Amino acid sequence: MEVLNKIKDWAGGLAHAGVSLIGLGIVLEILFSGMNIPFWPNVAVTGNILTLLSNFSDQGLVGLAALAILWQIWNKN
Repeated sequence: MEVLNKIKDWAGGLAHAGVSLIGLGIVLEILFSGMNIPFWPNVAVTGNILTLLSNFSDQGLVGLAALAILWQIWNKN
């Protein structure tokens, strides 16, 4: 059981780091207006988020249900 708790803690920390990087990417893209940032890879974080939301909206009710499930998972952390 201790191993599972360690894996859960590790996965939670990794997810938290990922969300922090996404937030940093959004802030950097807004501050630097899409210019090339030397220490940040050429990744369009805001563009990827908008594409993801567009894909959910294209799916109609199924996309809305998937978004609701993701929202519930997000709020449990």
